[in-house]
Amino acid sequence: MMTTAELAQVLFTTALQPSDALSPYAIRQAVDERLCACGGDPARCAGQVAQEAGDHPEAYARRMRWALGAVAGAYRLAAA
Repeated sequence: MMTTAELAQVLFTTALQPSDALSPYAIRQAVDERLCACGGDPARCAGQVAQEAGDHPEAYARRMRWALGAVAGAYRLAAA
């Protein structure tokens, strides 16, 4: 079972945007697809997050806050 932080790192690396109208299902699907693209290794996605944080520090915090909230909501609903 992945933590919310790990799920958020995976979501962070997708092309989804906070301005997109996203259902919890769409968020979970994007995370699953991206995780598969990373070979099932969340650490590979975390490396991409670190790269983005270094390249775009002004946008990093805002996007990570969004990713954390989005996965918290999407996976809380899935567990219910």
